[in-house]
Amino acid sequence: MKILVSDPITDAGLSILKDSGLDIVYLPDGTPEEKQNAAKDVHGWIIRSGTKITAEMIHTAENLQVIGRAGVGVDNIDFPSATRKGIVVMNTPDVNTISAAEHTVGLMLTLSRNIHQGHSGLEKGEWNRHKLVGTELRFKTLGIVGLGKIGREVMDRCRAFGMNMIGFDPYVSQDMFREDEIKIVDLDTLTKTADFISVHVPLNDHTRDLFNYERLCQMKPTARIINVARGGIINETDLAKAVKEEKIAGAAIDVFTSEPIDISHPLVGIPNIVLSPHLGASTKEAKEGVSRAICEQVRDYLLHDKLSSALNMPISDMAKLKEIQPFLQLAELLGHLQSQIAEGPISHVSIDCQGAADEIKPISLACLKGLLQSHVPERINYINAETIAKELGVELDLHYSTAESSYTNLISTKVTIGGKVYRLDGSVFEDNRPRLVNILDREMEVTPRGTMLLVENNDVPGVIGNVGTFLGGLNVNIAAYLLNRSGGKGSAFAVIRLDNSLSKETLKVLGEIDDIQSINQIQVLN
Repeated sequence: MKILVSDPITDAGLSILKDSGLDIVYLPDGTPEEKQNAAKDVHGWIIRSGTKITAEMIHTAENLQVIGRAGVGVDNIDFPSATRKGIVVMNTPDVNTISAAEHTVGLMLTLSRNIHQGHSGLEKGEWNRHKLVGTELRFKTLGIVGLGKIGREVMDRCRAFGMNMIGFDPYVSQDMFREDEIKIVDLDTLTKTADFISVHVPLNDHTRDLFNYERLCQMKPTARIINVARGGIINETDLAKAVKEEKIAGAAIDVFTSEPIDISHPLVGIPNIVLSPHLGASTKEAKEGVSRAICEQVRDYLLHDKLSSALNMPISDMAKLKEIQPFLQLAELLGHLQSQIAEGPISHVSIDCQGAADEIKPISLACLKGLLQSHVPERINYINAETIAKELGVELDLHYSTAESSYTNLISTKVTIGGKVYRLDGSVFEDNRPRLVNILDREMEVTPRGTMLLVENNDVPGVIGNVGTFLGGLNVNIAAYLLNRSGGKGSAFAVIRLDNSLSKETLKVLGEIDDIQSINQIQVLN
C-alpha cells in the first residue's frame, strides 16, 4: 500500500510507516497539482495545515481509503466529498492541546503588556517605556468560547493568574463545572462582560464569522480577543476596523482564513494587534506527537482495520462494533439479499431490531451497505451508506423494540419498491451463525448459504416433482428443499438450495413451469 505525505512530519513518524512496509510518497514542498497527481493511486494521505484537499482531488484519488490530519482542524479537507466517497477522515485531537493552550496564554500576556510593540520599538532605536503601559491579568475576566480540551487547559492556566472565568459552549452546562471554577453564560453576556476573550471552537457554518463587526462592537472598549483556533471564526476585515476605531483595545491572532498571509492582509501593521504565523501547535513536542500519532493511526487502519479518532465515522465505540459483529454481518446479508429479490428504485427502507440486537445505528448502516452496493459504482461503507441512501431518495425508518419474541435477537428489514414491500427477517443463533426467519412474509428458518431459489407456486400436487425433474435434467443437484404452505390463498412457498447457480435463460424456463407464480435466485456471499 502507498501513503502520500504532503506536509512536513518528523522522521519518527515516517519511520513508523516505513517499518510497516508501506510505500511513502513524500511531497511536503509539492504544488497542489503535484500532490493531486501523486494522490491518484495512494491508499492513505497524511497532511497538516499546509495542504488543501479539494473535492476534485478526492474524486481523482481512486484508491484513497483514509485521510490523516496531523493536528486538530480539518477545514482544509473537503469533508462532505470524503464522506460521500467513503474515505475515513481522522485527526489527532489531543496531541496539540498543551501547545495550543500555552500559546494562547503567551499571546494574552504579549497583548496585555505590549511586549510586541516594545520589541519592535527597541529594534528601531526607540525607548517607549512610558507609552507602553500595560494591564495585569489578575482580577480580569476571561471569556472562553468553546470548553473542549484546549479551552479547559487555558482555563486552568489562567486561573493561576487570578483571573475570573466565564465560558460559553452550546454543548456544556454549569453542572459540568464548579461554580468557583467557571460560570457558564450565553455568548452575548460573555461578549459584553469579558476583559479578554479566547476562542476555542472549530470552524463550521455555525462559527464562521462568529465575531463580526456587530459582535466585536458589543465588547468593552478595553477588551481584547485572542484566536488560536481556526481562521475565519473572527472576521478579519471587521476585526481590523474595530481595533482601528478603538471599539476594542486589541487582538492576538495566530490563524487566518487563508494562509500564509502577506503585508497586504488587513490585520498587518495595526499596533494593537499581535500576529503569529499559525504557531499554536509548533512546538517540538507537538510536532513529534502529531507525527507519531497520525502515522500510527493511518497504519493501523490500513493494515489492521483498527480505527481511532475518525471524524466522519458514525459509530464512535469501535470496541462495541467488534462485539456486535455477528449482528452486523446478518444485517449486511439481509441488505444484500434484499437487493437481489426486487429490482427498481427503492423508496423506503424500514429496519426494526429486537432483543440483543440493540445497536440499531451500526446495524442499519450495515444493512444499507449490503442493500445499496449494487446500486452505485462507488465503494459503500459505514461512512457513506446513509449519505448515498439520501442521495438516492431513500426514506429510512429505524426502530428498536423490547417486545417479546420467539428469538433472543431479531433484525427485520422491509424494502419498498414501486409500492410493494419486501420483508426479510434474520436472527443470530447461539452458534453465532445467521438464520433467515421470515422470507417475504413466510415464517421459516433457513440457513443462508450458496445459491437459493425462492419459489412461489400454486399449492397443488406435482410442482415439487416437476421442479426436481427439470433441475435433474440439467445435472443441478438440490441440496435442500424447504417448503412453507402457510401463505394462504392456495399458494405455497419454497426455498431451494442448489449446488450450482442457474443462468437467466434457465431461470426463465423454470419459471414457466405450470403452477409456478414467481421465482427469484439469490446468491449468499461467503
